[in-house]
Amino acid sequence: MKSMTKFLFAAFASVLMVGSVFAADAAPKAEKPDLAKGEAIVAGVCAACHSADGNSMIPLNPKLSQQHPEYTVKQLQEFKSGKRANPVMSGFASQLSDADMRNVAYFLASKPAAPGFAKEKETAGLGEKIYRGGIADRQIAACAGCHSPNGSGMPAQYPRLSGQHADYTASQLTQFRDGVRKNSLQMTQVAAKMNDREIKAVADYIAGLR
Repeated sequence: MKSMTKFLFAAFASVLMVGSVFAADAAPKAEKPDLAKGEAIVAGVCAACHSADGNSMIPLNPKLSQQHPEYTVKQLQEFKSGKRANPVMSGFASQLSDADMRNVAYFLASKPAAPGFAKEKETAGLGEKIYRGGIADRQIAACAGCHSPNGSGMPAQYPRLSGQHADYTASQLTQFRDGVRKNSLQMTQVAAKMNDREIKAVADYIAGLR
């Protein structure tokens, strides 16, 4: 009886092991991004506004080069779903598959970002104060806590900000504050406490980060 029990237990364990192997084989694997396909999409669709290498020359259009690919994919998905409202970007994103988005995002991430420059000397101190230390008495968190001291961000969590156009950063902070952009509760809560001068100062400071 004992030997039969051992045999049945061993047989059951073998079935479980085989089932686990098949389950692992059946699990979908993320395809490796195709940078050539990403480059082709960028050249044909994105370059007019963001440049062929993602280093936009238009102050209100963001630089996308060297951005964390997970963040870029998330934004494209949210433009497509309508979670992030922008008629122009929603139209473009609606034509992209998930694979297209990954290809575009990883191609842009492979391109070095061109440095930016702060322009407003009068508000440089205020911008640095907000970015590095926040404003404690109004519970405004320091930007560096999530986006890192040099603006490089944190992969898969928080975007790279270093060198971003000040006009674009200011417009996004204003949209978060005013409830126009709604795809980040954390950013909405931070921007809601900032006035125009503070937004402009920190946006300009970010443009000069390296």
